[in-house]
Parts: sequence; structure tokens; C-alpha cells
Amino acid sequence: MNITKENIDTLNAVVTIEVGPADYEKRVEDAIKKAQRQATLPGFRAGKVPAGMIKKMYGKSVLADELNKILNDSINNYIVENKIEILGNPLPKADDKIDWDNGKEFTFKYDLGLAPAFDVVVSDKTAFDYHVVKIDDALIDKYLKDVRKNYGKPSNPEVAEEKDVVFVDINELDENGEIKAGGIYKSTSIGVERLKSETAKKKLIGAKKEDKFTINCKELYADAVELAVSLGINKEEAEALNCNLQLSVKNIARMEDAELNEELFMKVYGDGSIKTEAEFRDKIKAELSSMFAQDSDRKFFTEVEKTLVETINPTLPEDFLKRWLMAVNDKPVTREQLDTEFDAWGQSMKWKLIENKIIKKNDLKVTQEEAIEEAKRFVRSHFARYGQTPSDEEVEKTAKDILGRDKEAEKLYENLFYTKILNLFKTNYKLNNKEVSYNEFFGIKE
Repeated sequence: MNITKENIDTLNAVVTIEVGPADYEKRVEDAIKKAQRQATLPGFRAGKVPAGMIKKMYGKSVLADELNKILNDSINNYIVENKIEILGNPLPKADDKIDWDNGKEFTFKYDLGLAPAFDVVVSDKTAFDYHVVKIDDALIDKYLKDVRKNYGKPSNPEVAEEKDVVFVDINELDENGEIKAGGIYKSTSIGVERLKSETAKKKLIGAKKEDKFTINCKELYADAVELAVSLGINKEEAEALNCNLQLSVKNIARMEDAELNEELFMKVYGDGSIKTEAEFRDKIKAELSSMFAQDSDRKFFTEVEKTLVETINPTLPEDFLKRWLMAVNDKPVTREQLDTEFDAWGQSMKWKLIENKIIKKNDLKVTQEEAIEEAKRFVRSHFARYGQTPSDEEVEKTAKDILGRDKEAEKLYENLFYTKILNLFKTNYKLNNKEVSYNEFFGIKE
């Protein structure tokens, strides 16, 4: 066997593999013998079909299979041994037809897409803004409001307000303003805040038990589907309906915000360590800082990724990669589709190349022990979300199951490498810490 490589340019090469009888004859003979032992044909005992007949029947396919195995092993070994960095997989050329009947010497050619050469320098000579959410009193107040609402208690006030739910009996009225015999009747609840009609809102806000008022059906809900659900009719009937309705208030429900006291503090944190509102606010501030720190990291990492891709901008063997994507795609894809979608895919590929360069240059590794500990952490966190504490045996077993599933293990390793690369960036780049408001950080227009 003879293997040679010809560089077409810096990003493309052709590998030629010449195979002779010495490379494949023994393997083909062994495969024919195996087929002979397994063959069953009329007129012959099992395993006693003549080798010549087996060769005549299956010879070409056996030769093709064995050559394919030889070629795959050979080109993969050649790439590894010669430390050739490639993108995608080798693509066989189909330039020449193979004479399977008379050929003894075979020549096969493969296109290679070569990884571009570039360097990545991570040092304090480059600066990035590191945005931090300012945890001010207004943000704490907003969080406090949500906590009090989530742990609130139901009540039945005398007078309805905008955020209340009003329970009503609805009756259809005739042209004289009387309850229509056989007309629409429905007992239902109405969330005042959800009403789109300001007219309806104004009538419900301030309403008391046993109050009755009249409203046109079109004013109750602007959307026919919502009106249909509220009145218990179908959408077509709701679209055609044009009548007055009498609403009789039967009850009012409200969720009262929880009081800021030790009872609430215990419900939220459960350990009795928080005694005062000031301590509660300090605890919330610490939690928000920790939560937003992860957002700061992601924002920073994304900015570094974007900058590195734009500044380094590794050149890709685009034509090769498009042909490779067409070859390996599970679903049929046209060249026109690839031309349209390739830029986004290419940006992702460029970052992957840069990321791999960073990992290799800085000797970043994830050990088996680190992977196991990360899997265990994930398991404990998952159980904790449901208020459960698993045993050490459960954690160990579930962690091993995760690492035994390729996709989940791959995701776990990706997360660990992300953390290592993030720490490398934060340690080596110069960071300009910038404190910004919550709305500015998340791009919310005020």
C-alpha cells in the first residue's frame, strides 16, 4: 500500500491510496470462507457450498467491503500519524470507475478540508467590559414584592380592585333590559386586570357583593374566543352576538401580599436565621448578586467569543465543508440552502476552532474525577428542586448513568470546559468592571 498527500492550497488537500493484492487478498479469502460456512443453498448441505460458487455470487461485494474497511483504517491512521488537522471527514473522489471484474491494483483519492493556521493570545493586553447588575433598593423592592405576592394569602374583600378576581352571574338581557327567557346564563369568574376593555374595567373596579350592572357583550372582551369561553358559547356565536349583559357580583377574591415578618422569613429560608426586614433585604441582595453573577459571566463570555471570531476570523475551506455537509446531513439539503445557511454555521465552526486552540494551547483538561463530581452535583441539584435529599448510593448510581449516556456526558464535559475557559478569560484578560442597572443589563427599555 502506498499513501501520498498533495496540498492543493492551505485549506485543501488530496490523499491518494494505492492498494494491491497483498493488502486485501488474505482478508477477502477469510471473508469468503466465513460466508461459505454460513451459506445455505438448495442442493448443498449447510456450510458445504463450494468456495468458487460463493466467490462468484458474493466476490465483488466482499472485495468492496474489505477494501472499504482497509481504506477507512488507512486514511484515519494516516491523518493521526501525520498530525493532520482536518475539518469534517475525508470525502472520497468519484473521478474514475473501478474495474471490479479484472482490477488487481486499485487507486482511491480523498479530498481533505484542512484546519486553518492561526494563534489565540489571551493576555491582559486586551481589555473587556465586565458588566455587573447594580443591586439597589429599587431592585430589592421589586424582588420583595414578588416574594410577598408568591407567599400571599387569599382574602375576600368587600370592594373590587384592579388585581382582584370577581365572581359573577351573567344573564343575557332582551331589548327592554329584562333578563331574556332562555338566553345566555353563566356563573363565571373575571380577572379584572385581564379585561381589555377599559369600560368593563371601570365598572368592575369598585364593585361590591350583590351589585348589578349592565354592560354590552362587545365591551366585556374584545376577543371573540375569550367572550365565548366566558359565556359558555362557541366562537361563531360569540362573533355574531350583540346584546347587553347583566353582571351580578357574587364574590370577590384577592391575594393579599404576605406581611414582612418572621413567618414569611421562615417560609422563604426555613432555617430561622432571618429575624428582621433588614436581614431579609441583605439576604435577598446577596442572592441577587450571586444570581446575576452568572448572567455577568455569560454576557462577558459571549462578548469575548464574538470579539475573537471577528478579529481572528479563521478562513474555512467553504466549498469542501458544503460538500461534506450535504454528504452527512440526515435530511436532503440543496447547495442553495447551504449557501444561505452557511454563514451562521461557519461562525459557529470558527468559534469551535478557536475554542479548541485555546484548550490545547493552555493545556486545559477535564479529568474523570471532575466529571464524576460535576455529575454528582447535577444529581443533588436536580433532587433539591423537588425538596428531596438523595442517598450517596443514589447520587453515585445516577451520576454513573449520566456519564454512560453519550449526549448527556458530552454536555457535561462541555459545561466543565466552558467553566475552565471562562476562568482563563477572567484571569488573563483585563476586566473593566461596569455597574449598570437591571434594565440596562438586560436591554429593557424603560
